[in-house]
Amino acid sequence: MPLDLKTLVAPSHTALVTQECQEGVLGERSTLPALAEAARQARLVERIDALATAARAAGVAVLHCLIARRPDNRGSNANARLFVAAGRSSQRMVHGSPAAGLVSGIGQEESDVVLTRMQGLSPMTGTELDPVLRHLGCTTIVGVGVSVNVAITNFAFDAVNRGYQFVIPRDAVTGVPAEYAKQVLDNTLSLVATVTDTEALLEAWRAG
Repeated sequence: MPLDLKTLVAPSHTALVTQECQEGVLGERSTLPALAEAARQARLVERIDALATAARAAGVAVLHCLIARRPDNRGSNANARLFVAAGRSSQRMVHGSPAAGLVSGIGQEESDVVLTRMQGLSPMTGTELDPVLRHLGCTTIVGVGVSVNVAITNFAFDAVNRGYQFVIPRDAVTGVPAEYAKQVLDNTLSLVATVTDTEALLEAWRAG
């Protein structure tokens, strides 16, 4: 019998993980303007900030997974059109640049863990995220951010393949076009993850 949401996301074993919620992705000068606009339409940043605030108050670990390149792109992928476009953009996600930082509107506290990768399509593959979560005692991941097209979907499969429960608030992730993202959530991600919404998670953490 499936776990109820409150049990599934109990603070003692849950982490909220934000994926590429960065100025260069969701900010006004995004390298992916259509995705940034979809996020604005969905009030994504506002919802993620509310989730992070509630998570900290409840004792849920908060982690921010970012991506940033070297100025010369050494060590980063160039084997997909997405990577090539990112490398040529005038708003490049270079280590230490404003574009690579957490987007304005999502608060960051001292207790948050920030992990930055320089390659790949998922915050979990080839990064420290998996061992860090295990050191924190986490068995459930609440994944938020972008995009359902690529990274969130990769993240969900990577997490499930490593034995985690994966929870997705459908109104705290997005992709382009929005209707496609909805179809992926309903027809693919719902098969491997628990798909819920922001308000249900807020209620579960308030009740916890």
